[in-house]
Amino acid sequence: MTDIKEIRLLIVDDETGFADVLCKRMERRGVNACTASSGEEAIQILRNRDFDVAIVDLKLEGMDGIEILKVFKLLIPQMPVIMLTGHGCEVARAACIKNGAAGYLSKPFDFSALLDMISQQVSLERAS
Repeated sequence: MTDIKEIRLLIVDDETGFADVLCKRMERRGVNACTASSGEEAIQILRNRDFDVAIVDLKLEGMDGIEILKVFKLLIPQMPVIMLTGHGCEVARAACIKNGAAGYLSKPFDFSALLDMISQQVSLERAS
């Protein structure tokens, strides 16, 4: 597995308090994390910086998580995208996986499980 300290992470969530806390928790573990509060902002950031993995909330104002996932997969097909949602259901999960999501977690989630998923996905991407 990839050392979590080597990872560049983009967090996309319109709940800025949640995104900021998640970013700080990641940074305390040595992850180079960045946040965006909308799909449009995330796409602009992604065009100007390189990331190993992205975490995207499913329910956002404007572009929803599935739309952002599709754009990310067009721009950087090999970048793993992990979807987060507070409104989980099997239909949403299936749509995420169908559109190329590397993983799907429901809020609240176990932080260790998220770290493991990130590390595993980045390891798989770097091995290919």
